[in-house]
Amino acid sequence: MTATTLREAILREIENLPEPKQADVLAFIRFLKIGLADEQTIEQRFTIALARARAIVQERGITEQDISEEVQTVRSEQ
Repeated sequence: MTATTLREAILREIENLPEPKQADVLAFIRFLKIGLADEQTIEQRFTIALARARAIVQERGITEQDISEEVQTVRSEQ
C-alpha cells in the first residue's frame, strides 16, 4: 500500500466514525507523537502543562488542603 493510499484509507475510516470516536483518534495520534518527540521537547511540553495547571489552581483558589481532602475522599470511596 502506498503512503497516499494508506493516508486515504485512514482518512476514510476516521470520517466514518462518530465525532466522539474521532476525538479519541485525535488523542491517540497525539499520544503516538509524544513517543516521537525528543527528550527536550517532552520536557518543554511538561513545563508548559505544569505552568498551565498552576495558573488554573491559582485562578480557582485551590489550596493544598483542598487537594489533600479530595485525594482522601477518593481513596475512602475505593
